[in-house]
Amino acid sequence: MIANNETQSAPRLTARRIVIYGAGLLIGVVVLMQFVRFIIPEFRIDNPEVTNTINWDSPETERLWNTACADCHSNQTVYPWYSYIAPVGWLVAHDVQEGRDALNVSTNHRVNSHEMVEKIQEGEMPLPIYTTMHPDAKLSNAEKQTLMDGLRATFARTSGTSTRDDDDD
Repeated sequence: MIANNETQSAPRLTARRIVIYGAGLLIGVVVLMQFVRFIIPEFRIDNPEVTNTINWDSPETERLWNTACADCHSNQTVYPWYSYIAPVGWLVAHDVQEGRDALNVSTNHRVNSHEMVEKIQEGEMPLPIYTTMHPDAKLSNAEKQTLMDGLRATFARTSGTSTRDDDDD
């Protein structure tokens, strides 16, 4: 009878070991993932130097820009806490890099007020994934109009930047 009990308890110990080893492996992988952002530039959470300063037409335009646009289209990104945890942080870094590649007011890269206004008007910006995590970035129609008017006024006052479209990186 003792032999029978030993046979029955062995599979439970094996299952327990599998769970423990699996959990250890999972924890190890998650810990290693945290260091990828230091090795692979595409996953880096950073704010490069600001080389272009915008003279906003009004504090309201600047506030709306900072609320709905600046995290992805400037070098003044405010990274939320979850940005520092892989793999979510990789997605955030990727989206910010794509946004900066498309338009970056901190470097005057591809600043085109007509295109900016068009993207806002057509509802393409800000992206739904951004407004899901940043509900304050979901602007009302009145706020969108104020932002669009402010962008037109701001970049019309800035010589040469209202239609700038750099193709070089």
